[in-house]
Amino acid sequence: MSGFGFIAWIIIGIVAGWLAEKIMKRSHGLLTNLIVGAIGALIGGFLANNLLGIDASGNWIVGIIVATLGAVVLLFLLGLVKKRA
Repeated sequence: MSGFGFIAWIIIGIVAGWLAEKIMKRSHGLLTNLIVGAIGALIGGFLANNLLGIDASGNWIVGIIVATLGAVVLLFLLGLVKKRA
């Protein structure tokens, strides 16, 4: 998702983190949503590029979908780790 600027990354991160929060039925704040969404964007972008051959750079809708899916994966994995601890 290198085609987006810094502000776009923040907006996509917040939206993706918020959507993932709702999908996973969690409750976080704005900053946590941003962090989860930004890390989710990296995870989702990596998976989309390497496994599916999808380039999400420059397309807002695809970028938000990919980042949201990555954020959901992140929250799922964090949930598994929390259960073990």
